Amino acid sequence: MQAAINRQSVDLSAYPDLVMIMLGFRMRGWRSLLAMRRIGQGLAQIARDRPDGLLADEGLRFSLTHIGFRQYWRDMDALERFTRSEPHADWWRRIREMTAGAGFWHETYHARGGIEAVYVGMDQPVGLQHFAPERSPTGPFASARSRIQGGAANAPAQHAPEPVE
Repeated sequence: MQAAINRQSVDLSAYPDLVMIMLGFRMRGWRSLLAMRRIGQGLAQIARDRPDGLLADEGLRFSLTHIGFRQYWRDMDALERFTRSEPHADWWRRIREMTAGAGFWHETYHARGGIEAVYVGMDQPVGLQHFAPERSPTGPFASARSRIQGGAANAPAQHAPEPVE
C-alpha cells in the first residue's frame, strides 16, 4: 500500500512585499575557481551575519559547473539596503575581478508584481534569457527597483489561473 502524500502550503499574508532573488554562478575554467572562492566567502558572511530583512537563503546546484542561491527578503527596501552596503557594494565594484573566468546572474521576483534580471559574462542563456528580449541595464533600468517597476508597468495584463486544489 502506498503511503499518503503529505501536501503542504504556506500562508504568506504576513509578507505582502516578499522578494525572492535567484543568484547563479557558472564556472567556465580554472580561473573561475578563485572567483567562486571569493564569492563563497561573501555568501558565508551573509549566512553568518544575517542582514536585516533576509528571511531565508539556500544553495542550489544546477550542474557541476553551475551553482546558485535562492534568497527571500522581507521587502525591496531591505534588499536594497543590503545591496548598497558592504560587503555587497564592494562585490559590484569588483565584479570583473570577482567573476574572472565565470558568469554571474540574478533574477528578482516581487510578490506585488514585477521581475528583473541581470546577467554578467554568461556564455549561454539562462533563466529568463531563454525567452525574453534583451534590455540593457542602464539609464532608466540601471537599478533593480527601476527594472522591476518598468517590467511591471510594461507587462501585458494576464488572467489569473484557476486555483489548483
